[in-house]
Amino acid sequence: MTAELVGAAAPARTTDYRPPSLLSVYRVRAMVELRTFVREREAVVFTFAFPVLLLVIFGAVFGRTDVDGGVTFAQVFVAGMIAAGLFASSFQNLGIAIPIERDSGALKRLAGTPMPPSAYFVGKIALVAVVAAVQQVLLLAVGVLFYGLSLPDDGSRWLTYLWVGVLGISACTMFGIAATAFVKNGRSAPAVISPIAIVLQFISGVFFVFAVLPQWMQTIAAFFPLKWMTQGMRSVFLPDDYQSQEPAGSWEHGRIAIVLGLWLVGGLLVAVRTFRWRNKADG
Repeated sequence: MTAELVGAAAPARTTDYRPPSLLSVYRVRAMVELRTFVREREAVVFTFAFPVLLLVIFGAVFGRTDVDGGVTFAQVFVAGMIAAGLFASSFQNLGIAIPIERDSGALKRLAGTPMPPSAYFVGKIALVAVVAAVQQVLLLAVGVLFYGLSLPDDGSRWLTYLWVGVLGISACTMFGIAATAFVKNGRSAPAVISPIAIVLQFISGVFFVFAVLPQWMQTIAAFFPLKWMTQGMRSVFLPDDYQSQEPAGSWEHGRIAIVLGLWLVGGLLVAVRTFRWRNKADG
């Protein structure tokens, strides 16, 4: 009888727990990625200072050199560096960071948590977006203040800047994630990814006027997104007269959209099929 009374007096245990919404999980994961990045002060300084330093060096050496189309080399170079900044923030950043996280076991631990896998990629995309936005502001400011870069004076050019930037960084993000499947480990990631990024910058019209590059370099560059991103940025920041200096004699906005779109879809398909949460040695 006593046991029955005790049992009757005991409050019933109810479970009111509700799992967090997918949106809140995405938000938390994005904040984790941003805080982790900010705490690595050396990486923060290098990420933002390096493209500006390149701009200052090349601008000081070649800045006053005139190129065809009534513009200076500095103006062409700034447009290229704006595209290169987007490329580095996405492809190069993710291509190196993800294998290192895989090596450390961070990805393996995340895969064993209730967190949806998509949250990890949303966090990385958020980090890429923030880093790219800050980097764009810095490069634009330096270009305008010191190298005579003219900001677009009409809405159509700003619209081109927006869609080239968004489509380009999306394609390069997928490119970077997909490339991690072919990186053996975190130690070799910089040795694999950085040379690819540097070579593509040299042959895509970032460090040199694209039209003066050998034809075989132009042909190889045309297969990769950075060439089309730099061309799109030139169409935003350089006068329309300069498009006569492009290999096709025009800005080719339609082809830019097609190539970047193909890289986005192709990179996504490869990433979905090949992405690994653990090293091959872990099974």
